[in-house]
Amino acid sequence: MLMRTTLTLEPDVAQQVRQRMAEKKLPLKRVINDALREGLSSSRKKERLKPFRVEPFSLEFKPGIDRDKLNQLNDELQFEEFLEKRRRETEC
Repeated sequence: MLMRTTLTLEPDVAQQVRQRMAEKKLPLKRVINDALREGLSSSRKKERLKPFRVEPFSLEFKPGIDRDKLNQLNDELQFEEFLEKRRRETEC
């Protein structure tokens, strides 16, 4: 069953519709129907999703690692990686 209706689009939505029509070389009717199908079906899928929960856990550091100096440790590891990469480049 077809339904004829008048639809008033806000300017930003109308611009997006025009862009989609030009990109896909589709008529207005097809672009609007596709967008409505996609939007209506995705809202049903969202309802079925379980809420996302973050499960915290205790992060235990190995002995000798100072939590206050993690950035320094990261810098040292990156510098070692840089030196190794440069060594391999000079060998080639």
